Amino acid sequence: MKGRKDIKVLIVDDSNMTRNYHAYILRSAGFKIGEASDGYEALEKLLTDEYDIVLSDINMPRMDGITFIKTVREQDDEKIREIPIIIISTEDEAEDKRKGFEAGCDFYIVKPVNPEKLVKSIEMLVKKRGGE
Repeated sequence: MKGRKDIKVLIVDDSNMTRNYHAYILRSAGFKIGEASDGYEALEKLLTDEYDIVLSDINMPRMDGITFIKTVREQDDEKIREIPIIIISTEDEAEDKRKGFEAGCDFYIVKPVNPEKLVKSIEMLVKKRGGE
C-alpha cells in the first residue's frame, strides 16, 4: 500500500480558507496536495497531473461539484474515471447526498470535517482502489 507521503490529494473548493484548512490537515498527516477552486480547474489538473484521490465541494462557481464528478466519471482515461472522490460539503440533506452518490462520489463528509475521519477515509479509499 502507498504510504501517506506517496498519496497525492486534489482539494477542490471555491473557498480559499476551506482549501487552506483541508490542505493544512492533510499536509500535517503527510499527504501531497494539489488545489483547485472549481470543477473546471480540477478537471484540467486531473488531465495534466496524477492524483490518487479528490476531495470536492458541491457548491462552486463555473462548474459545481456534481457536474465535476459526472464529468470525471465520463472520461475515457480509466485512471481518471476511476479516481476516488470524496464530497466535503455543508449540504447535509439526504437529497444532496443522493445526488452526490448518483453522480459517482465514493464518500460524503459534511463540513466541518473531523481531521482524523478525513485522513482515515482517504487512506481507506486509496487502499481499496489499489486492490489491497
